[in-house]
Parts: sequence; C-alpha cells; structure tokens
Amino acid sequence: MSESRLFRFPKPAWLNSATTRTAGVYAAGALFSLALFLQIDAATYSHSPLNGSLFNVTFIDWIPGIFSLLGLLIINSIDKTRLSGDGFSYSGDDGVAWKARVVLFMGFAAMAGGLAGGVTVCVLKYVVKGAEMPALWFGIACVVGNAGVMLSTVVLWISQNMEDDYTYNLAL
Repeated sequence: MSESRLFRFPKPAWLNSATTRTAGVYAAGALFSLALFLQIDAATYSHSPLNGSLFNVTFIDWIPGIFSLLGLLIINSIDKTRLSGDGFSYSGDDGVAWKARVVLFMGFAAMAGGLAGGVTVCVLKYVVKGAEMPALWFGIACVVGNAGVMLSTVVLWISQNMEDDYTYNLAL
C-alpha cells in the first residue's frame, strides 16, 4: 500500500469508469431540468386564473435562481486540474491555481447566495405574510429549485472531472 494514501480502503473501480461519468452528467442534467421545471411551474400557476390568491411570482422570485445559474456556469467552467498547484511558479503560469481557487470560491458563493436568497424570498414574501398552501408553493418551489441547481452543479462538476485511465489530454 502506498504511503501517500489518506485512507486505508482503495477507491472503487466503478468510480473511474466512463459509464459512471456519463451517468453523472445525465443525472446532473435531470436535476437541473427538474429544478427549472419547478420554478417555471410555480411562475405559470401564480399568474393563472386558478390561483385565486393575492400572491404572484415576480422578478424578485427569479433573482436567486439567476445567482444560482451564474454559480453553475462559473463552477463548471473551472477545470479541476487547474486547482492543484502551489501558488506562484516561474514557469509562466503566474499562479493559475490561486486564481482558479478564487473563481471557484466566487462560484460557490454565488450559489450559496442564490440558495440563501431563495430561502429569504420564501420566508419574507410568503411565510411572514401568511400565504396558504397553494400560494406557499411559490416560495417552496424557489427554494427547492435553487437547491436542485446547486446539487446538479456539484454532480456535474464531480462527474466531468473524474479521471479515467483511458483519457488523454492533448494540448498544443
């Protein structure tokens, strides 16, 4: 056993397969589409004549989703191999690892802000004002949608950055 290993048990072989990577990408897409569907469903039902309440989904309800989407784009634009490095080097990369870590932190901060904003909108707009269940769904859909975007982002980033024994990285 290698002395550089942290844990005693080896990593399972199925974790590095191309099938697992593909399944992770499809699962992330399904989570994202389900989250977006929940938010669109709440928005369309809120403007329907069947709603019957004074509560409607407005642009304020979409702002947390916009921040979560920006976090998704930022996080999945970072290559995992860029995160490993020891600061500044004289090879000309000028601290790419440090910059990538800062950008990754900004992406996770945007996603956390989106989720916190969804909870805030749900509580301040629907719970405090005493919305009953059909109208309370608008706030719940905002929170669940942002959590789904956050979960799909993590699943996509992990599955895209899995290392495979048969993957070749060609760079010019």
